[in-house]
Amino acid sequence: MARIFDVVEYPSEMADELVHRFPETGVADLRIGSQVIVRESQRVIFFRDGKALDTFGPGRHTIVTANIPKLIDLIGKAFNDRTPFTAEVYFVSMKEFADRKWGTPQPIIVRNPGMGIGVALLQGFGSYSVQIADPQQFVTQIVGAQGIYRMADIENRLRAMLLSKLQDLLGETTAKQSVVELIGLTEELGTGVRAKAQDDFAAIGMLLKSFYISNLKPAEKSLEELKQMGVLDMNTYTQLQVADATLAAAQNPSGGAGLTAGIGAGVGLGGVISQTLQGMGASNQALGQGAAAPAAGGGAVSGDVMTPSEAAAVLKVSEEDVMAAINAGDLKARKIGSAYRISKQSLDEFLKG
Repeated sequence: MARIFDVVEYPSEMADELVHRFPETGVADLRIGSQVIVRESQRVIFFRDGKALDTFGPGRHTIVTANIPKLIDLIGKAFNDRTPFTAEVYFVSMKEFADRKWGTPQPIIVRNPGMGIGVALLQGFGSYSVQIADPQQFVTQIVGAQGIYRMADIENRLRAMLLSKLQDLLGETTAKQSVVELIGLTEELGTGVRAKAQDDFAAIGMLLKSFYISNLKPAEKSLEELKQMGVLDMNTYTQLQVADATLAAAQNPSGGAGLTAGIGAGVGLGGVISQTLQGMGASNQALGQGAAAPAAGGGAVSGDVMTPSEAAAVLKVSEEDVMAAINAGDLKARKIGSAYRISKQSLDEFLKG
């Protein structure tokens, strides 16, 4: 029996599909009177002769093309049995695509004046949800003639848009808020990103329904990584290395990676490092005076408590020589964890013999 009418539908939940074209390839020769069935969670864009003519909502629709049953079979003979009146139908999912994940592949650099190195590196992750708002605009601008267009096809673009807005908002916010305060404003930041991104999403026929920041925290970057990123100049890098060694010896006697391993954030440690760098200048000056004193008058040194390295600098010997004297019992020192501390009095007694 000759085909007179068509019934076109796509009974699929479209779990990860945004758009499904009928037919997936080529063109359709839909006849006058053919039916298109659209479900509640769908919209249909009807194309004829390469132009988007109409958008169908939920229900049954009768489409009209130039393909008249019987007559088109005769006309088609002149076109190698191909219909001269082309038509396509695009099924567009209108459901909300929720719980999509985003994250910062690289830390976001923000200003952090008055703390640490003056900048902070922040990393975060969370979720967002989107929905197609203008089916015809989305199909014509994004999908084109693809047979199937999935969420995975556009997800990288959406995440790039979101991260761009987040970075912009963080830059604006840190001009008024410190990084410590900023981390407590995740809900406000999420709302701000959604407001900033709406125009960009609308331009491609989509709606950003939600944007949530699950976690926003300082990035754990080493000094070497920060230097490679261009955050630290060589002078600051060298100073922080010295500060790291000093703080690690004084506050982390059991060993470890050093307190500035997470200095990328400049949170918490900023004031400590600043004070340490300032104190180091005074300490170096005092040590210099202490080193000169024994030569002039018999063994006085400066500083109440010293590390083996500092004692070695005063004595003009290697740290290994100091440790040998400690192990031999000639130089009195107290062991705290795995580190040794030497008092001024002990060093004075050692110098006097």
